[in-house]
Amino acid sequence: MVDTSLIPQRLSRLRPDWAWIALGLILLAVAVFERAQFLPTLDFASGALASTAPFILFAVLAIGWLKATGAESLLARAFQGREMRMILLAALFGGLSPFCSCQVIPFIAALLAVGAPLSAVMAFWLASPLMDPAMFSITAGTLGFDFALAKTGFAVALGLMGGFGTMLFKSSAVFADPLREKPTVGGCGAKKPFSGQPVWRFWAHAERRATFRDNALQNAVFLLKWLSLAYVLEALMIRHVPADMIAGVLGGDGIRPILLGAFVGAPAYLNGYAAVPLVDALLQQGMAPGAAMSFVIAGGVSSLPAAIAVWALVKPRVFAAYMGFAVLGAMLAGLGWAALA
Repeated sequence: MVDTSLIPQRLSRLRPDWAWIALGLILLAVAVFERAQFLPTLDFASGALASTAPFILFAVLAIGWLKATGAESLLARAFQGREMRMILLAALFGGLSPFCSCQVIPFIAALLAVGAPLSAVMAFWLASPLMDPAMFSITAGTLGFDFALAKTGFAVALGLMGGFGTMLFKSSAVFADPLREKPTVGGCGAKKPFSGQPVWRFWAHAERRATFRDNALQNAVFLLKWLSLAYVLEALMIRHVPADMIAGVLGGDGIRPILLGAFVGAPAYLNGYAAVPLVDALLQQGMAPGAAMSFVIAGGVSSLPAAIAVWALVKPRVFAAYMGFAVLGAMLAGLGWAALA
């Protein structure tokens, strides 16, 4: 007799991975329609991956260490105490946390369930998708350490702006009764973030060694998948998108390219890691530095996984406020980076 309880698990393993499928289809199209460019495209992508390899390795090991030690449980402490202190710590930890977007859902659901104020949650929500150890490493390796450091600072600043803005208007109709009646709290199967204390010498425990190995492997495959796709797209973009067109639309001084970067980044972004090489290609073709920063800030917060995490838990008016903070913060970040760059 067939054990039907195993069918959902088997089906989940057979679920197609659209990033790998897209990569294969793009390379197939290049091989068919641009045969002479197939090997140069592979050379470009493999060379870019090789140059980024040390940063990928650091990111993979850092995430594995954070997960294996249980250091992420320390984030819970940011949501204890006075509201202003919670906002400050939530924005800071959000900009440095190792959570992926789907892991944010159960984490935030747990925070809201224990009564954490929406202002602190908003600060964490806005900062969290923008930067983490892996993102910092990849960004620094591709766009430069200064850009990565500035993006981290803007991520924290955006969290602060959203947190204090929510606190200031918490009695308004926008933030009154903010939660959906039955929020979706599923995610990556992550355990509750409040349980246990960090174990820094994780290698002494077999279970934690397994956690380190599994998370390192999972994130290595994740980064390889998205960066391979991004570098192939970068090669195609450099070859086919006229640099003068990019310079004409998103280049130059002033606020116009920054505004366009924010409003184009918000709906166009799908994955923060894949966006880094694409932004690098756009910069090479004339994209203004301020527009690049506004693009990655607006796009990171409004990316599909991050937006779904918010939409699943709060009512549409709170989601609209989240998006409003994202676009406004992206424009301010773009202006700030244009002044610094």
